Amino acid sequence: MEKYKIEKDSVQETLIIPLYGRRLCSQRFPDLYGVLCLPEGEGETPVNELYTNIEQQEENKMQQKRNQQAEIRLGSHGEDYGNWMSNPVLYTIGGLLVVTGAVASLASTVFHVTVLSGLALIAAISLLLLLCWCGWIRRQYAFGGGGMMERVHHTVLSYLDFDGQGQLLDVGCGSGALSIRAALIWPDAQVTGIDYWGAAYGYGQIMCERNAAGEGVAARCRFQHGDANHLNFPDESFDAVVSNYVYHNINRADKRALLMETLRVLKKGGVFALNDEMKPRMYGDMEEFAQELRDMGYQEVRLVDTATEVFGSQRRAAMMMLGDSRMLVGRK
Repeated sequence: MEKYKIEKDSVQETLIIPLYGRRLCSQRFPDLYGVLCLPEGEGETPVNELYTNIEQQEENKMQQKRNQQAEIRLGSHGEDYGNWMSNPVLYTIGGLLVVTGAVASLASTVFHVTVLSGLALIAAISLLLLLCWCGWIRRQYAFGGGGMMERVHHTVLSYLDFDGQGQLLDVGCGSGALSIRAALIWPDAQVTGIDYWGAAYGYGQIMCERNAAGEGVAARCRFQHGDANHLNFPDESFDAVVSNYVYHNINRADKRALLMETLRVLKKGGVFALNDEMKPRMYGDMEEFAQELRDMGYQEVRLVDTATEVFGSQRRAAMMMLGDSRMLVGRK
């Protein structure tokens, strides 16, 4: 039989060795294993074939989730999910554009200060370009436009290995879109969304509750004010936790501490999918952090490059201000 090298802390070590060992033990002690035995067949199953089968099963599961989500269309009943490129940002840039334009005009025609007029004109042109760029980003994110917000939500929930039973927490729920999508995917789950709801995005608890009612999941969705630094829940309260582009917006907070606080309220055996703009200057070495979680007993821990998977490339993701987008997934 051909031999294969299995790297430490790899998917092969996590999945193949236990399964292959179970097969050998089940052949030696069939009475102890019964229905837990792997399918019987003549000879040994090569490790690479077993690995391929597991990969295929995982891919089939992911595709099934994607197909299920593709049938969900949020906002079809007039719900308002806002936009990650918020109106206050556009209004601020637009206001500055008007002011610099006025200064350039007055400096040139009234005060005849050429230098000031030139500087104000350069600033106005720069702000105009910035406004156009932000407008393009807003269009790409919009549910009725480029649909990137919806695509991100698809990806986050596709990687969440949740059986749909029990309690799910969405940290930083915003307008409730991710929470509501989770409730639609898993009709037996109870979903809780928490957010600080600052003024920057125009989101709020009433907006979330209205959206949930419009989508028909108000009875299974609960929204409340909360702080990701100190979640107001006991240890091990939830069967699944998700978060999407939240932690990098929390100023002066240790990002890894935020992740650990989220994982604190996750039950043993529960699953997580935590997506964010994980800039190294904010998060440090996330591969190192993932290994720390493995050493603590967390299972199936890995980092997903959502910049590439969602946006197509890091360059395109960077154009939309999310060039370091990554997602931490696994099981506690």
